[in-house]
Amino acid sequence: MRNRHSRRQSGSVAEINMTPLIDMVFILLIFFIVTTSFVKETGVDVSRPSAKTAVKKDLANIMIAITANGSINMDGRAIDRRAIRANVERMHAENPEGSVIILADKDAKTGLLIEVMDQARLAGVANVSIAAERD
Repeated sequence: MRNRHSRRQSGSVAEINMTPLIDMVFILLIFFIVTTSFVKETGVDVSRPSAKTAVKKDLANIMIAITANGSINMDGRAIDRRAIRANVERMHAENPEGSVIILADKDAKTGLLIEVMDQARLAGVANVSIAAERD
């Protein structure tokens, strides 16, 4: 009788196998990372002008925003006019295939817009565009 009792207690212990659960969590994590789309923003709200001929551009990696009060922003921070060329050169070196898109407010001064475009071209970027909303 004693042997029967000890066999019941020393029998196999029920365990939960966590390996399939961990595998499933990692697969879901990889799925969400791959399907996430990252939107690059300048960090400022700009009221863009509208244009009927506006086209969507996909390969822009350098975005420069010009607000109505004349401040210039890149990568979510305000920069000085004299630092535009150096910042564009640095970002263009990271991705030579990219282009520059200038998000100018419709109330921004044209002279400042031309100056930003000129600095971007002097930095070595040939493809400089101005953002507009499509009508």
